[in-house]
Amino acid sequence: MLSDLEIAQAAKLRPILEIAEELGLGEDDLDLYGKYKAKVHLDVLERLKDRPNGKYIDVTAITPTPLGEGKTVTTIGVSQGLNYIGKKVFTVIRQPSQGPTFGIKGGAAGGGYSQIVPMEDFNLHLTGDIHAVGAAHNLLAAAIDARIMHEDWQTDEQLAKRGLTRLDIDPYSITWNRVVDVNDRALRNVIIGLGTKWDGRPRQSGFDITVASEVMAILALTTDLFDLRKRLGRIVIGTDKKRNPVTAEDLGVAGAMTVLMKEALMPNLMQTLEHSPAFVHAGPFANIAHGNSSIIADMIGLKLVSDGYLVTESGFGADCGMEKFFDIKCRYSGLIPNCVVIVASIRALKMHGGGPRVVAGRPLDPAYEEENLDLLRKGLANLEANIKIALGFGVPVVVAINKFTTDTEAEIEMVREAAVAAGAEDAVVSEVWAKGGEGGAALAEAVVKACEKPSDFKFLYPLDIPIKEKIETIATKVYGADGVDYSAAAEAKINLYTKLGYDKLPINMAKTHLSLSHDPNWKGVPKNYNLPIPDVRASVGAGFLYPLCGEMRTMPGLPSRPVFMNVDIDEEGKTVGLF
Repeated sequence: MLSDLEIAQAAKLRPILEIAEELGLGEDDLDLYGKYKAKVHLDVLERLKDRPNGKYIDVTAITPTPLGEGKTVTTIGVSQGLNYIGKKVFTVIRQPSQGPTFGIKGGAAGGGYSQIVPMEDFNLHLTGDIHAVGAAHNLLAAAIDARIMHEDWQTDEQLAKRGLTRLDIDPYSITWNRVVDVNDRALRNVIIGLGTKWDGRPRQSGFDITVASEVMAILALTTDLFDLRKRLGRIVIGTDKKRNPVTAEDLGVAGAMTVLMKEALMPNLMQTLEHSPAFVHAGPFANIAHGNSSIIADMIGLKLVSDGYLVTESGFGADCGMEKFFDIKCRYSGLIPNCVVIVASIRALKMHGGGPRVVAGRPLDPAYEEENLDLLRKGLANLEANIKIALGFGVPVVVAINKFTTDTEAEIEMVREAAVAAGAEDAVVSEVWAKGGEGGAALAEAVVKACEKPSDFKFLYPLDIPIKEKIETIATKVYGADGVDYSAAAEAKINLYTKLGYDKLPINMAKTHLSLSHDPNWKGVPKNYNLPIPDVRASVGAGFLYPLCGEMRTMPGLPSRPVFMNVDIDEEGKTVGLF
């Protein structure tokens, strides 16, 4: 059996100019990056502003497990399926971080015969967007410590001669770490400024992975260049010694950050294995940030397929990326979804039913590869809960059963019956990994039907209610908690953010993706618990508050045997081992 990389390398790609031409784009609309990828100019939106939007589809999943659900594979497969049945379609997904690519997960371009290509470009540098995010982020970090050092050694009069006023930043309030796009746990906590007085004031700091940067969240949520400039200026890096917020604008660095991000703001045009168009743009984490590709990519894509369909993907389960897609991304974009696809695999549902522990690198327990209706029946509660979450937004739901060869007809029928009983329009077997668009044709037909259904889309909460009420709405209606427990630190932050006027921002819950609750070990549908909130933080530039639900890592670590150990070049100079 060919690997994903071998399938991608064997594909006959069409020049990206041909893909663009079929969309109505000319060479003047593009900045080419070789023959098979290009950035699309933002002025395309102005030219197409009077066109209607196509249908808007979000792909999400049940709560993730180590057994996998196949969400990205299905996202691309739904698009290829729509293309297969003769519909115009556009795929929009996030760009993966090099952290997971070289850590545990491997590549994220889909899999089998449902991929975006060139796969190597997709998983590595692409057009340099992540590097631009890192450069802009670290410029702000450097500006903070330079300002503190110069204020230490200059009088107010000396600062005034340089057009500066004293910011008096409280070093203990700074929340802006540096970033690097590699999993490196040794950088989580560092001391900076060691050396002479001209090397800066020593203080404790750390590194985050680049895709956890607020700059990345801003890239995904901004709507144009001038909105980007405003959002970067609003970034709050900490407070002064009187507890007033200090922003990137105060530091005079927001303009330069915008210039660094100008090229990154244009979405990257690529293609699926079956030559339908795809945008790959932005890559915010879904458990820390909002976990969705860019608004700009969706806005352009929906105009380019005004009589067709745009399929995008939210990170992790319906409680995580999808809730944030609706409550954060849709608020800022003004775009209304027509349908949600929830991806489930039978073996993942068995794990939610209490199946045996899964250990990477060890053979699967027979419970996952043999018919086991009792175990599956218990796990279906998780699928039903995720369907309920999606239906709570008033959007039709289709369930995609990502089929493995060990699945039986009885198991598939049990999932279908449970999904329909829970309110899904349909539950359809997906074989896109093995068969590409043909294997997604039936799923595509179900999605077309669902998109024709009337929807009553609504946000989970209004913005003008108190911060606590928003948090508690998500905790009870999405996570199934009985209530919320706030630490003293969280209470203080909520009071501060209300005083500063940040209480009208939407909520981006930072929690584990491995459970509907805050505890990654609680599978299925956890009950009878209160959600703990130890802290609440603000991404004012991105435009949300993010309560922490338990400990959250913004810098992952490498496993004992990272997947980068498989990556190399062969005797012909071709890449091997990239998933």
